[in-house]
Amino acid sequence: MKSARNKTIDFSLKEGEKYLNMCVRAENVEKITPNNIVIGDAFESLKKVEDNSVDLLIVDPPYNLNKYFHGNYFKKSSLEEYKEYTKNWLDAVIKKLKNTASVYVCCDWESALVIGEVLAEKLQLKNRITWSRDKGRGAKSNWKNSMEDVFFATVSEEYTFNLEAVKVRKKVLAPYKEKGVPKDWEETKFGKYRNTCPSNFWNDISVPYWSMAENTAHPTQKPEKLIAKLMLASSNENDLVLDIFAGCGTTGVVAKKLNRKYICIEQNPLYCAWAEKRLEMAETDKSIQGYKDGIFYERNSDYTTKR
Repeated sequence: MKSARNKTIDFSLKEGEKYLNMCVRAENVEKITPNNIVIGDAFESLKKVEDNSVDLLIVDPPYNLNKYFHGNYFKKSSLEEYKEYTKNWLDAVIKKLKNTASVYVCCDWESALVIGEVLAEKLQLKNRITWSRDKGRGAKSNWKNSMEDVFFATVSEEYTFNLEAVKVRKKVLAPYKEKGVPKDWEETKFGKYRNTCPSNFWNDISVPYWSMAENTAHPTQKPEKLIAKLMLASSNENDLVLDIFAGCGTTGVVAKKLNRKYICIEQNPLYCAWAEKRLEMAETDKSIQGYKDGIFYERNSDYTTKR
């Protein structure tokens, strides 16, 4: 029995039959339409997604690690084999992207060696975001791995980037005034702060844990706040966001909360059922931890609440 405060979504397929029935099975449709969680192989399912229809691609592929995913096992391969795998899924998905589309690909330090190279070959590589995940076990003979990367690429030089939507609110530690007026900061009843341009190092992300409503038993779940930053920066309302390794549906959930359309493809039916449960929850709760009233906050802070 789990604690009453434990909000982790972790039901079986039998228990989640209602949610499983909400999913679309790729094999049963001729065309995959927006706002669906799709059960199916990524390569086969992509054949049923309309070409040149996607505004934003967010991908969290299996890292090149030995990893168990509730019935499926991803086996670590050589870097050359992983490179070929990456090329194959990227070739399959590129034709689905609009000329103005942006692409974000999650990876760890080792798979980044391959993914960055492949993206640079096939797209216009713009940046590499590194975020602190501040979770995981230590290592006796190596440094603890507490960082992950997200590569940012575009199809062309014409793409969306909404800077104002992703500025970060930070406390002003050394407020400076010019002629008695705050310079580049605001003074409110909640304190002194400024909204700053985001860098490519993010240390304000909390990995989902047991008492958070977004948490599931998926072993590599990405935080909603992380995906929200990518989505707000590189898409607009009603744009179509695609995720071909959707896991427990974070991309779809965030898209729903931010008024985007989505197609989420995942081969594991259990994860698809969890995703549908989360989408149902998003009907009544559109909050995203660390994001409020159009502002991203530093970890463990909220400057709309007087202290």
